[in-house]
Amino acid sequence: MTLDRTKVWTGSINEQALEPQPRATVGLYDTTLRDGEQTIGVVLTPDEKLEIARALDAAGIDRIEAGFPRVSDEDFEAVRIIAEAGLRAEVWGFSRAVQADVDALVELGVRASVIESPISDGKLDALGVSREKMLERIRSAVAFATEHGIRVAFFGVDSSRADLDFFDRAYAAAVEAGAAEVVVVDTIGIATPEAAAFLVSRTLDRVDVPVHWHGHDDFGLGTAAAIAAVQAGASWVQGTVNGMGERAGNADLVEVALALEALYGIPTRLDLTQARALSRLVAEKAGTPLPPWKAVTGEALFTRESGAVAAQFHDPPAIEPYASELVGAERGIVLGKKSGIDSIRIALDRLGLDVPADRHAALLAGVKRLGTEKQRLVTDDELRTLVTESDGGTDGP
Repeated sequence: MTLDRTKVWTGSINEQALEPQPRATVGLYDTTLRDGEQTIGVVLTPDEKLEIARALDAAGIDRIEAGFPRVSDEDFEAVRIIAEAGLRAEVWGFSRAVQADVDALVELGVRASVIESPISDGKLDALGVSREKMLERIRSAVAFATEHGIRVAFFGVDSSRADLDFFDRAYAAAVEAGAAEVVVVDTIGIATPEAAAFLVSRTLDRVDVPVHWHGHDDFGLGTAAAIAAVQAGASWVQGTVNGMGERAGNADLVEVALALEALYGIPTRLDLTQARALSRLVAEKAGTPLPPWKAVTGEALFTRESGAVAAQFHDPPAIEPYASELVGAERGIVLGKKSGIDSIRIALDRLGLDVPADRHAALLAGVKRLGTEKQRLVTDDELRTLVTESDGGTDGP
């Protein structure tokens, strides 16, 4: 879906700093149903996963990783019903470089799958597997899958900490065995944006297949690293809705999509107007509420308490970087300790309360006092009470 750039108010500094920029559409690969479910305490039923998959599909996500079928019977069933749901998005599976995992994909009739294998020395040592043995596993699993008609994206676990020579050998072995795509993986979120770009560029120099970026957010750089990977030539970004995932989670695909489109002018196929509805659905099903200040989808993004900001509320570009409707949000004013006269006027208009302007200052004093005493926002009912009490000759409780 084409972004309406008249509703993006970021000025010209990014264009001046960034041009020339790549303009190829970036594919979004969602792993909420697999990596996202690895969030501590989250368990999604097959039917819930199907509901989320349908919402992802409707929002324009290109690829949906339906799950890891070997984890449990429920995961196997979830992959099956999502694969059979007739979605427009490509449905992908997930497998280790293990024969039984790939057998499950073949049994399910999955047409595309990630096949993962650790490639850092730290991971290999922890598993007690040599480099050469792991290369054998990679070649065998990828070859078997491709022989059975599965499109494979090789996923080098912990590739951001791998020895670079072995990094090259692992990806080359996977492609030689039939992998049609590869995924550069920052498993524990240690890559700076510059490192993400370096690894993607290195991979593109050595294999002639599309490259994905899969990153985590342990240092708060998940979105920035994904953007840098795209600038370096990654044609796919993997991530999750709301940034769900192990530890600090994955790159948030909605954040990545908005940043690519609004700040970098790089298109995706995500319908951003569905961003908040999709975010709420996943948060509800997973039982993982969002902080109100969450980028793009947080409830506080277009809600104002500050009186200084309320004075400019009539002019959205003065106080917001993009229009609320771009991400399916609504604007609003709330009342509390930090409110101003314009806050009172806007709230009264919204509630249809006809109060003369010469009484607004008294109402503001009552709102500030109540917000301070209660240490929270003042509700609409409380404002109505203040208006009623003001009518009776007092300024409020």
